[in-house]
Amino acid sequence: MSAPTPEQPTQTYEQAREELAEVVRRLEAGGLTLEESLALWERGEELARLCQHWLDRARERLAAATPGDQPD
Repeated sequence: MSAPTPEQPTQTYEQAREELAEVVRRLEAGGLTLEESLALWERGEELARLCQHWLDRARERLAAATPGDQPD
């Protein structure tokens, strides 16, 4: 079974953002091994991409729902 892609997210934006904040907190706290730090950094990058995907989709939906500039 392959990993979920941004096209098929398994987390909501809020869930991904919350997990990303926790990853950052743990990295900033220190005390991790190099391997643990790298694994967290990789997870953080994945979560950041997922959050960006959600934001991009939200912008697209807003643009589609908002009428363009129309003359008065």
